[in-house]
Parts: sequence; C-alpha cells; structure tokens
Amino acid sequence: MGNTLDPRKIAWTGATPSPDGRSLAVVWWSGVAPCTVLDRVEVKESAKQVVVTLYEGRDPRFPDAACIAIAVEKTTTVRLASPLDGREVVDGAKP
Repeated sequence: MGNTLDPRKIAWTGATPSPDGRSLAVVWWSGVAPCTVLDRVEVKESAKQVVVTLYEGRDPRFPDAACIAIAVEKTTTVRLASPLDGREVVDGAKP
C-alpha cells in the first residue's frame, strides 16, 4: 500500500470495533480495481478520539485501464495502538 496513482482521501461509512477494542473494521463504498484501490490508512490516536483516514488511488500496474462505473462495499481492518476504550472514532476525510 502507499504506491497508487493520484491517491485521495475517501470517506467511510462505518467503523466497528473488535470485541477487545484493539482494531476497527472500517467500511466504505468504492469503485472496482484496478481503477480504485486502497492506497493507505492513516490513524491518529489521542486520549479522546481515533481519527481514521482512508486513501484510494489507481493501481500503477494498470494506469490506462477502462473501468465500469459500479459501487462496491469494501472493508479493511485497522489496528489500534491502544484499545478503543470509549474514544470517539472520526472520519479524517470529512471536514
């Protein structure tokens, strides 16, 4: 991850903590590969909140691929440095 073409922030629709609070299942709507793939996830943790920012871009192996316009629900697991323990989870792509 981290090597896509034209990476940009993408808003997510939900974040569900694991039973032990040490990770989050983050869900978002996206396009299909290779035109839209996860580039990276940035996580900033503080005492009161966890900010999760997803970045997507195009797969560099297929820079000129033609893609269909279809939405796909995607999920990625985000590991936390400390258990969630009641902290607010915030989407870093939203103002």
